[in-house]
Amino acid sequence: MSTYTEEVGKKLNDLLEKTYDAEKGFKKAAENVDHVALKSYFKSKADQRYNFGHELKTEIKSFGQEVDKGGSITGAAHRAWMDVKSLFSGDDEESMLEEAIRGEKAAVEEYHDVISETSLPSSTKTILSSQKSKIESGLSNIKTLEDLR
Repeated sequence: MSTYTEEVGKKLNDLLEKTYDAEKGFKKAAENVDHVALKSYFKSKADQRYNFGHELKTEIKSFGQEVDKGGSITGAAHRAWMDVKSLFSGDDEESMLEEAIRGEKAAVEEYHDVISETSLPSSTKTILSSQKSKIESGLSNIKTLEDLR
């Protein structure tokens, strides 16, 4: 059985920070679109990331590690970019959806890297694999929203 090391704690805190960023980004995207199905999608993704964050925090704490608070500078810049893009883009919904897809693909890669490159306790690996699977499933389902017009 793998042990929970400081390296694992750091990687999980990095993932947690990106989860906070994604939650805030999806909330921001929901504010920036009028399309009902898209707004609902973004809200549900924000809720999903909120839940992911709680799972990650609980896992980090269960191994006696400190939980980092807040979001990243990159995440804040990304949300600001979404605001600017929504102001100047005629295709707000499409650009927000494209950005969400890009972010979800990046999240899948991040999860893959942590799962495959880190010696993880089985409970942690199970949580991360489940979250990664849910993100991948969401990417598959998003195809129905791509044809907004």
